[in-house]
Amino acid sequence: MKRIFTILILLLTVLFGVFCLSGCGGSGKSTGAKTDTPKPKLKIVATIFPEYSWVKEVLGKEETVAELTLLSKKGADMHSYQPSAEDILRIASCDLFIYVGGESDKWVDKALKEGGNPKRKVINLMKLLGNRVKAEEEVEGMEKHDHHGYDKDGHDNRNKDKHDEKHEHDKHHDKGEKHHHEGVEYDEHVWLSLKNADIACKAISENMSELDAKNAEAYRANYTAYSKKLAALDKQYKEVVAKAPVKVVLFGDRFPFRYLAEDYGLKYYAAFNGCSAETEASFETVVFLAKKVDEPKLPAVLTIEGKQHKLARTIVENTKEKNQKILTLNSMQSVTEEEIKSGTTYLKVMEENRKVLQEALAK
Repeated sequence: MKRIFTILILLLTVLFGVFCLSGCGGSGKSTGAKTDTPKPKLKIVATIFPEYSWVKEVLGKEETVAELTLLSKKGADMHSYQPSAEDILRIASCDLFIYVGGESDKWVDKALKEGGNPKRKVINLMKLLGNRVKAEEEVEGMEKHDHHGYDKDGHDNRNKDKHDEKHEHDKHHDKGEKHHHEGVEYDEHVWLSLKNADIACKAISENMSELDAKNAEAYRANYTAYSKKLAALDKQYKEVVAKAPVKVVLFGDRFPFRYLAEDYGLKYYAAFNGCSAETEASFETVVFLAKKVDEPKLPAVLTIEGKQHKLARTIVENTKEKNQKILTLNSMQSVTEEEIKSGTTYLKVMEENRKVLQEALAK
């Protein structure tokens, strides 16, 4: 009996509460709470970390108006990244999609054909940069590959076709066509140029301003402020190279820094090109690179981010002095979610790279 009485008391309490909210208030708005449906957020999807970081800079204090997604946030290298069904759905429904546009992004064409937002804007970085995009190259001493200038029998056709290839490359860009043409692959690592970053950020700012006119002034102001920071760092890089007694860098690793080297007039040697998946170099390659360390007495052998620097150590062991430093330049190809949460940004990484480069070029 006591239990039944308790249940009745609870029911009366609930009914009384409903009466107070609806009956006493009449319209059900007596609490004063806003019932307006919030404006949908601007949905932006970026494939790699540099793009993600640039968008955050352009958003600035307006970050809350956007839902920003980084597809490769788990640290997956862009060369091996494969989109999930959820990723494809995000791309289909987003307002702005930003991607590199190279060989590693072949999957994007299919993703963009999916239904979704008909007003979606797309930024293809390599298409945006046009003539600034460089054809991949294999410099003296690099491990040979079947692609990039070698025929199916392994014969080196680079010198034979070099003039014709350059002519085709120039003609290709003169027509305003920014995609690959047969026989030529372009270097995807366009974000490793501060000048390219500035061009990309301006495009991001303009696209976001068109999508969200209410905050357009803020987006453009944020871009202007960030552009000045990029220009200041670019100036520092120039000063480092100008003062350097030697203007050569040598990588016992892949070399994704061609755009940076081109910007500052640096000569380079490396074991592999930027997109190579190989980690083992031949004895001939090791000996060649060791001699190139000895000739100008380079103080360091460089690597990209990662834990495996065995090749760099092997090169050092084959030099005369055997005392060169092994330094790492961060190509931002595998930035993790944890690093982002800890405050890693594109500008901070490039600032650290400047310090490393200064040490690598010092005597």
